[in-house]
Amino acid sequence: MRKKYLALSRADRKYLKNIVTKGKSSARVIKRAMALLQLDQGKSITSIAESLDLSLPTVSAWRDRYLEGGLKAALEEKPRSGRPTLIDGRSRARITALACSTPPKGHARWTLRLLADRVVELGICEELSHTKLGQILKEMNCSLN
Repeated sequence: MRKKYLALSRADRKYLKNIVTKGKSSARVIKRAMALLQLDQGKSITSIAESLDLSLPTVSAWRDRYLEGGLKAALEEKPRSGRPTLIDGRSRARITALACSTPPKGHARWTLRLLADRVVELGICEELSHTKLGQILKEMNCSLN
């Protein structure tokens, strides 16, 4: 297997040294900068992984990302897929406004189940459980009292 060598440009080296010495970046970015600088010095992936308490694949991945995409690709994380938000900020605001409104006739106050049903009736969102509604109201600092 051929070794992949890393040779930083003068500007990249200076930028990475600046990140490491100032310490104003996140710990993850500083660790990546340290690893890239050590790779530039010719140290082996094994010794870098041991000194920075990382795994070999992690150091290799950072090196490969630098070689393929440059400094920005090596230092920043790729966006993670995750589950998309189903209820956006505008919908949350409408839900909060509804929770603060007068409850329907025959009810002294809004209950989570009653409010969740009303939100779906009004078409604010397709489906909403009373537990998720409670989480939304809690995040918005809104109570049903």
